[in-house]
Amino acid sequence: MLCIAKTDELQVNDEIKVAEVMVIGPNGEKMGVKNIEDAKTLANYAGLDLVLMSANSVPAVAKIMDYNKFRYEKQKKLKEAQKKQRESNKEVKEYRLSVTIDVGDFETRKRNAAEYLKKGHKIKAFIRFKGRQMAHTELGQEVLLKFADALSDISQIEVEPKLEGRQMSLLLAPKK
Repeated sequence: MLCIAKTDELQVNDEIKVAEVMVIGPNGEKMGVKNIEDAKTLANYAGLDLVLMSANSVPAVAKIMDYNKFRYEKQKKLKEAQKKQRESNKEVKEYRLSVTIDVGDFETRKRNAAEYLKKGHKIKAFIRFKGRQMAHTELGQEVLLKFADALSDISQIEVEPKLEGRQMSLLLAPKK
């Protein structure tokens, strides 16, 4: 049976094709440069595997360890890192409101925003002012604050309404 190491996996025991290796013991102590057969024998006596950690260095570095346990720990750390990355990658859903928004439209946007907040996403509500509406930006601010107040039971204001050019926006985050 031919054992072919995967590109992301390390070479173990008989897969190692180097003549000499610097052997590191199971407790991290350096055991010196050994011929590959001697290193395999040492690992065999310890009941562990000889794993080639760095094939490019001179001499190559091999460690005596329980390879299955090492792979398990590595996969566990990878899963944990992915979980943390998912947590930080929560989406920001945008909702466009208007100064003259009707009650039905307002309720629909509020209901949709509530669903996203329950999933843990943030909500950015914004109003784009057109023409003479710029003279009464306080009306837009009232609509945004009304939207935030309607969702206050499941969210909190992260960024207060602020005017940037012709657009006023507000950021809501789910309550912890």
